[in-house]
Amino acid sequence: MSSAPPVFIGSEEVEKYLHRASLLLPALEAALGNFSAGAAGGVVQPVRAVVPVRPHGGYLGVMPAYSAADDALTTKLVTFYEHKKDSSVPSHQATVLLFDPTNGSLKAVLDGSVITAKRTAAVSAIATKLLMPAFAEVLCILGAGVQAYSHYEIFMELFTFKEVRIWNRTKENAMKFANSVNGPVHVCSSAQEAVTGADVIITVTMATTPILFGEWVKPGAHINAVGASRPDWRELDDELMKNSVLFVDSREAALTESGDVILSKAEIFAELGEVLKGTKPALPEKTTVFKSLGKPLLCASLTEDNALLFIRSPMRGKTADHLQNCSGNTFSKRN
Repeated sequence: MSSAPPVFIGSEEVEKYLHRASLLLPALEAALGNFSAGAAGGVVQPVRAVVPVRPHGGYLGVMPAYSAADDALTTKLVTFYEHKKDSSVPSHQATVLLFDPTNGSLKAVLDGSVITAKRTAAVSAIATKLLMPAFAEVLCILGAGVQAYSHYEIFMELFTFKEVRIWNRTKENAMKFANSVNGPVHVCSSAQEAVTGADVIITVTMATTPILFGEWVKPGAHINAVGASRPDWRELDDELMKNSVLFVDSREAALTESGDVILSKAEIFAELGEVLKGTKPALPEKTTVFKSLGKPLLCASLTEDNALLFIRSPMRGKTADHLQNCSGNTFSKRN
């Protein structure tokens, strides 16, 4: 008997289930902890394979993962292209494939752009919750693209800041951001202006050379470094990398893929999952950097109580109405 054909789930359907990214935190925290537990965590996730598409200035990344805790088998495909500024095509595009782990059949193909944006911001929020200084008042965002919006959304939901600043190389995009989001955002004329005195800094840029310098950063600040996902790209300078306590989502990935880590030769203190498990301290009194590279495991583990819970469910329909979580409640009913 043949298995049911795979379902395609577009970005609008995925958005319905992830409209409150904070609900992803428990599942993501568990996944990070399982990953850092090694073999005992039941996680299989090789470093992503990257295929350069040099004639067109692009890359294809292939990111498989299996989580025994969720019995979830996925592969994330992501493309990155250095488009011209006026291009209508996103620089990053992602697709997530969901497989039946019992027999290998393909169950669903999902637009991965929303998942990537929400998941990345949620992991930054987890890091910030653990590592930011007490009584943080000023949030700074460097960059004004998709990740800037997703980070702003969840940070406004989870934290209370007295001031939010943004800087972008193209000031018009920073102005557009400030005019689009709910709440006041101060547009800064320079990265240094935005960073000075900030308690929490988020870098979500397309930079290939440093745009954030240690001499600007307030002692005790926390930085979420999200951009610069190639081994020869940088967002942070050597001074900041070497004089901060460095946390990562994956040691292996950081030492293979992160130019900020590789080129600075900064020492990794801990994986975020080790802090969540209590095997390493958070050190919020120190200046801290969380280098985020993204993990397909986290797409695989958006299951159980708080997320996209279609991995184990039968999929006979063609829309998100057929996505159910393992406890039998649709995600939308939890909101």
